[in-house]
Amino acid sequence: MNNAEFDQFADEYTSMHAESIRASGEGPAYFSEYKLRDVANHISSSRLAAKRVLDFGCGVGGSMPYFHKYLPESQLTGIDVSQRSIDIASSRFPDLADYLLFDGVSLPFADNTFDVVFTACVFHHIPANEHVHLLSEILRVLAPGGVFFVFEHNPSNPLTVRVVNQCPFDANAVLISASEFGKRASLAGFISIQRRYRIFFPHLLRKLRYIERLLTWCPLGAQYSLAARK
Repeated sequence: MNNAEFDQFADEYTSMHAESIRASGEGPAYFSEYKLRDVANHISSSRLAAKRVLDFGCGVGGSMPYFHKYLPESQLTGIDVSQRSIDIASSRFPDLADYLLFDGVSLPFADNTFDVVFTACVFHHIPANEHVHLLSEILRVLAPGGVFFVFEHNPSNPLTVRVVNQCPFDANAVLISASEFGKRASLAGFISIQRRYRIFFPHLLRKLRYIERLLTWCPLGAQYSLAARK
């Protein structure tokens, strides 16, 4: 999907997203919050710095309140290829982050700028032949010892595939397996790549979610995350 397509869907993104995941029994906020909670837990348990954080592909800003909730001391920057998405994000959460337009090629930051880079369900919209270059750009702007968190849909989960196939703004999406994403991150120069699978139970079975921490090895979760170091 190019920036013009993102602009086209920006105004209706939140409602379209909510409709696409309705079968899970959860809304977009649930999926945004669990990711930032996981990130904060990883940062805390690893005793990592998180003073400067980049949200790569911030869209309309759905993650911003949860950055503020779970990483309240962080200085946050959001970047996206869609000007309309940036406009919406900055109007929704003007005081939570700095927002910049991305040209899709070179990140407009000096080397070693950020302690953490976060991206959620962005790379499946980007052509595969651009991944290693963009991952190299993310590595460049990370400080030594910094960590890159990526969350993606799991193509091994049939319900996830069904949701993606039915979602208008995912029309051109190409899902990436966790193992393949790990290979691309390694090619870009990342090290110590950790993989976790997430989201095994819908709202109807939410009482079972307490055991998800024991299932992060199981490649059937609806989504996965990678944490990679510089």
